[in-house]
Amino acid sequence: MTMTSVNLAVAAGIMAAIGDISRFNSPQKLVSYFGLSLRVRQSGLGAAHHVRISKIGRSHVRAMLVEAAWAAAKAPGPLHAFFVRIRTRRGHQIAAVAVARKLTVLCWHLLTKGEDYPWARPALVANKTRAMQLQAGHPQQKGSRRGPAYAYNIKALREREMLIAAQAEQSYERFVSQWKPRRPKTGARAPQLGKTK
Repeated sequence: MTMTSVNLAVAAGIMAAIGDISRFNSPQKLVSYFGLSLRVRQSGLGAAHHVRISKIGRSHVRAMLVEAAWAAAKAPGPLHAFFVRIRTRRGHQIAAVAVARKLTVLCWHLLTKGEDYPWARPALVANKTRAMQLQAGHPQQKGSRRGPAYAYNIKALREREMLIAAQAEQSYERFVSQWKPRRPKTGARAPQLGKTK
């Protein structure tokens, strides 16, 4: 739940679908389990073409991850920059699915390493945690003592955390700005079997 776009419902759905994370020895296995991996079409020795996602797997978790991806696309941070980069080349829908796949890979890494999301916003995480506790039936705290979730009500603190997330987004943009997409080799022909000189 430390990721900005993941709320209690999404986190619970993901954890219920995954179970024990050690069942998946790589993030690609988890991506395939949720049906977010790309199908490959190839004929003979011709070039392989990556087409739509397989959609084989947990459809309810896939839908929740896509909804979380739309939320990540609106919040500042590296995932927003990733969404914008894919959107310029492929469009909104494909970019949202790509962010959902990225969220799945992030979930695998965070769960296997037992770490929090590096660009988490502490006030937002505290607010989500307190909301989860209240939904679970914890009593409301009364009195003048303020809990950690109160920090989310302070506008200056929220803006400072958003600024840090925006800086992480700019770092990602600088990192990928030098990348150049690979083009398929032209003129290269596949070797023909059975022919000798």
